[in-house]
Amino acid sequence: MIDSRTAEDGASTRRRRQCQACSRRFTTVETVALAVVKRCGTTEPFSRDKVVSGVRRACQGRPVSEDQLAVLAHQVEEQIRGTGAAEVDSHQVGLAVLEPLRELDEVAYLRFASVYRSFESIDDFLTEIASLKREDAD
Repeated sequence: MIDSRTAEDGASTRRRRQCQACSRRFTTVETVALAVVKRCGTTEPFSRDKVVSGVRRACQGRPVSEDQLAVLAHQVEEQIRGTGAAEVDSHQVGLAVLEPLRELDEVAYLRFASVYRSFESIDDFLTEIASLKREDAD
């Protein structure tokens, strides 16, 4: 290997290499595969599209653009990759969605949180709304 540097997206590494036999130089791009372990125990590759589709339902009827959803999915992926783990459980993905979604749209956040955290009564909503109000006041 001659040179190694992180690619622009931060999720991959570009390496400049040289063949030992013929001295020809070439570049490789290495990425770490990120896998999500689902509740049922199966593992599948992390997908930004799945994050976007899940959040899109919470944002239905809200003033949230597709570009904003793509940025949110990118933030979620960066946060998860930042842990350094090759496998994360789906619960961690959901937790990673909550904060960026709250910053994007509080109503969509409440919708997503109500399903993700299994709200069972109006009191659960009121508690979460009170928490949002406290954070906004700070």
